[in-house]
Amino acid sequence: MASRQLHQPLHEAETPRGVWPVAAADQLDLDVTNLGFAANAHLDPFTARAMRDSGADLFSLKVGINIVGGDTMKRRTFVPAVHGFLDTIREGAPTAPILVISPILCPMHEDTPGPTVTDPETGERRGTPPMVPDPLEPPLTLRSVREILRGIVAARAVADTRMFFLDGLDLFGADDIDELPDGLHPSPAGYLRIADRFAAAPVVSAWIDAAEPEPR
Repeated sequence: MASRQLHQPLHEAETPRGVWPVAAADQLDLDVTNLGFAANAHLDPFTARAMRDSGADLFSLKVGINIVGGDTMKRRTFVPAVHGFLDTIREGAPTAPILVISPILCPMHEDTPGPTVTDPETGERRGTPPMVPDPLEPPLTLRSVREILRGIVAARAVADTRMFFLDGLDLFGADDIDELPDGLHPSPAGYLRIADRFAAAPVVSAWIDAAEPEPR
């Protein structure tokens, strides 16, 4: 009996140096430590403590897709978790610039919450619409996460001038859908596109410049 092989477009980076944080750091001449955990970035306190104690000059965190994809938090828990993560970093790095990045495009979760499920027959991935709407505690979507993160950074930046926000859609948006082959992960070229845009973003320049010592 002849076997059938499913040929799918290549997604994700081809090598460790092809992930966008590393590729962007190469362009910006930054020495990067990447603490990304595949599908497991859920604002874990131990990650915040590792960042706090790292002695880094700059911090960035890209928040949301794993939390939405796993449906691991609601708004009620997400908001204090973000604040707590930032507070922990600030305990050890009171003046280091922090850049908060919201999720890039992922059509299946823009307005549909997780968990992400995979069709066993077709391999197609999709979100999980809630069976019963809850007006008091609606599930998180990428659209709501971006709004929440923007608000958190804006509120904190009033007193913390070295806090910055970057909208993930500025890195990878609707015009880039062709580089999202499985609907969830960018292609190798997509990762490099994100790196290029990150390196060229004005807010990234401001974030890096903020690490320079202030004149006396």
